[in-house]
Amino acid sequence: MNPAEHFDALHALAGLLVGLLVGITGVGGGSLMTPLLVLMFGVAPATAVGTDLLYAATTKSVGMGVHGFRNSVDWKVMRRLATGSLPAAVLTLIALNTFIHIGKNASHVILMVLGCLLLVTAAGVLFQDRLLDYGKRYEPIDPRHNYLPTVALGALLGVLVTITSVGAGAIGVTVLLMMYRYLPVSRIVGTDIAHAVPLAFLAGAGHWLLGDVDFVLLGNLLIGSIPGVIVGSLVSSRAPDKWLRPALAAVLTLSGLRILLQ
Repeated sequence: MNPAEHFDALHALAGLLVGLLVGITGVGGGSLMTPLLVLMFGVAPATAVGTDLLYAATTKSVGMGVHGFRNSVDWKVMRRLATGSLPAAVLTLIALNTFIHIGKNASHVILMVLGCLLLVTAAGVLFQDRLLDYGKRYEPIDPRHNYLPTVALGALLGVLVTITSVGAGAIGVTVLLMMYRYLPVSRIVGTDIAHAVPLAFLAGAGHWLLGDVDFVLLGNLLIGSIPGVIVGSLVSSRAPDKWLRPALAAVLTLSGLRILLQ
């Protein structure tokens, strides 16, 4: 089998562009790649989600390695998130295979949840600073008392990521920043990326067992995304973020509306 026969430049380009955005802004993996696969390339929703989960897990593994090397991961918070998210992901996969059989019904559910979540993510990206300013009006939760809220957040992310591959980025980071205001932003971002890797691998493996992963498509996406996320991380700065956030929010909003109205 000749790998060149399965190379698709458009898929690799899509992986490159999304990888760049993830590297620069920390947002955009599942929230951009899944709707891109569904709307532009006509991939079935369940296959898009399953393939994107393994794509995101592999891509973010690079980011986790960098953050781990720089000691910018809070492993205690990461374990709390995983305590809620990993069991929730397993239960969600069982529900998808037992109560909502993969087919037209599952595709409809995935599309509806994905569309709504894209709109929520767009709002989180666009108004993240305002949300954080609003959260500063209240006393931060005592670190000794935020175990259960963090586990609950992890469980919510586990369900959302397993169904749509969206949620661990903008939503997870925003809530963690409000809950753990004593931690530096870089440490929150590193913790969120570290948590996303095992969650995405677990959910992606579950979708693979359900037959919802296209490995040829996955390979083409990774050809572009791995160098993209490295370059994006190297050129990352605050200046372009002011322009990228509104643009990213606009793309997410349009994608969400397009999915809900199709």
